[in-house]
Amino acid sequence: MATALVTGATAGIGGAYAKLLAKEGFDLVLVARDLPRLNKVAKELGKTFGIKTECIKADLTKPAQLAKVEKRLASTTKPIEVLVNNAGFGIKDSFLDSDLNREQELLDVLVTAPMRLSHAVLPTMVKRNKGVIVNVSSVASFIAGGTYSAAKSYLTVFTEYLHTELRDTNIKVSALCPGFTKTEFHARGNMKMGGLPNYMWTDVNNVVKKSWKYAKAGKVICIPGWQYMMLSTIARIAPRPIVRKAGINVRRKQR
Repeated sequence: MATALVTGATAGIGGAYAKLLAKEGFDLVLVARDLPRLNKVAKELGKTFGIKTECIKADLTKPAQLAKVEKRLASTTKPIEVLVNNAGFGIKDSFLDSDLNREQELLDVLVTAPMRLSHAVLPTMVKRNKGVIVNVSSVASFIAGGTYSAAKSYLTVFTEYLHTELRDTNIKVSALCPGFTKTEFHARGNMKMGGLPNYMWTDVNNVVKKSWKYAKAGKVICIPGWQYMMLSTIARIAPRPIVRKAGINVRRKQR
């Protein structure tokens, strides 16, 4: 039976992805910082879908803990067929006011971790000529909305590069670029989201379902929701001064 590894697997997009993959019959390696919650999710998914689960407690800002996940991804005896780089968080403060250590952690989780984890798993995928990598980016990667936006821009472009590099193989690499999705993400970041109209929110299960469909079809970018398809298209063709202004306005409303 094939095995999938999901980071940030206890809630939100990661939790929804773990459930979807379990439903499709994948054994799971679940990665997160909260071990009790991780074990609970693993037990529930194993019981509901009759799959095998492994848990790796890891804070991806810590090199030694990140290395544990890399080692599992590099395994040739129990190869990983699907990698979902989902772990992440946001910082609501302006870069001028934010804590530098927190900014470094943002880069560690959103940039360094997916890069290193992809690098760890790809040799085995290439050898088997089979595999899927889903990088959970953001529609924010198309605007200039703070260091979170900048980090997600890296992830989107990195995905596009890998997708092209591997175009002659059976390995699929796709970036999920969601907009505002109903998860714990904004609450954990203490972001003010009360003024956002209901039509701007998307359902996490629908987001993940579309992402997986796109990934299996070999499509490099998935932007769930008509509203975000429109906004991302405008962001990519509009003059950059307008895009920059819109990005800073979005950031200020979240503080």
